[in-house]
Amino acid sequence: MREFVNKKTKMMQPSGIRKFFDIVTVTEGAISLGVGEPDFVTPWKVRSAAITSLQRGYTQYTGNRGLPALLQLISRYLNERFGLEYDPKHILVTVGGSEAIDLALRACVEHGDEVLIPDPAYVSYSPLVAMSDGVPVHVECREEDNFILTPELLEKAITEKTKAIILTYPNNPTGAIMTKEQLEAIAKVLIKHDLLVITDEIYAELTYGKKHASIASLPGMKERTVYISGFSKAFAMTGWRMGYVCAPPEIDEAMFKIHQYGIMCAPIMSQYAAIEALKDGLSDGFATVEEMRESYDKRRKFVLHSLQEIGLNCFEPKGAFYAFPSVKTTGLSGEAFANGLLSSEKVAVVPGNAFGTFGENNVRISYATSMNALSEAFDRMSKFLSKNV
Repeated sequence: MREFVNKKTKMMQPSGIRKFFDIVTVTEGAISLGVGEPDFVTPWKVRSAAITSLQRGYTQYTGNRGLPALLQLISRYLNERFGLEYDPKHILVTVGGSEAIDLALRACVEHGDEVLIPDPAYVSYSPLVAMSDGVPVHVECREEDNFILTPELLEKAITEKTKAIILTYPNNPTGAIMTKEQLEAIAKVLIKHDLLVITDEIYAELTYGKKHASIASLPGMKERTVYISGFSKAFAMTGWRMGYVCAPPEIDEAMFKIHQYGIMCAPIMSQYAAIEALKDGLSDGFATVEEMRESYDKRRKFVLHSLQEIGLNCFEPKGAFYAFPSVKTTGLSGEAFANGLLSSEKVAVVPGNAFGTFGENNVRISYATSMNALSEAFDRMSKFLSKNV
């Protein structure tokens, strides 16, 4: 039956994140610092809204775009929180941010188009570009540059075949952010070369010390930007699969057609949950989100201190809930370190090469887990290093 499988799919590597997650699920006593999922339960008000929708018999399809009330609330939320103005008629509710990324690439990328991906980057970008018949081009973002994309690196990577770039700040896996001034510097290059920007801002609410700035808010950028976000990370709603995408009318229309045929609509009960999440947040200044962010910040500081104590260098993450320490001083690659740590001490981290070529000497640690688990994990990590370094 292998002859029936698409060649691009045959060549595609399995997700490096899921590989370690699957091992952890069958390893007794294992601690997972691998999967990027909040350890908070979705707030009761949000869960209750979904339950109520089921009790009232709201089990039908919604319109393809999503419930009108949800579209209005997303529009208001983006304006109040990030200064972005999007008409609800150009907002599309998707099955997680993942569907939105796929839609954007399939709507815009043609055979041979190059799509720039600042590297290290989220694992799905490169495979989705390839599945859209494009060519992923990885642009190294260096630790000495705080893992940001500089104008010089961007300019150097652009060719006559470059069509788009995928940005993701706050960044997964590094935790890097880009300030408004840094974004303005690369925006000049993007406008100069007339490139499309696909910006994945799923971690926009999770920054520490600086408020998130969106590239779509800069002059001349909204009209060339596909903005993607969702409810998974900041609202502790990963399993609800609620994302959304905002785009210029022509691109929005193309994505809408693909969504109509491929998905039809996001689940109605999840949409009612999302409505409550935004209504509640807009009424109380997103107090629940702030509580989660403060908790992550405490864990972030603990992780950085613990890494320093065990002798691993780490860039200070300013967003998301990841640390991306270098393991180069151990003499091990990121993959060898991750495999050894899991085998020896039953602690799962993700090797940096899962996120691209330029993370081979790093591992990703998610601190979206309890302080007790983090403390025990670092005790085990210290034991591993004492035996292997």
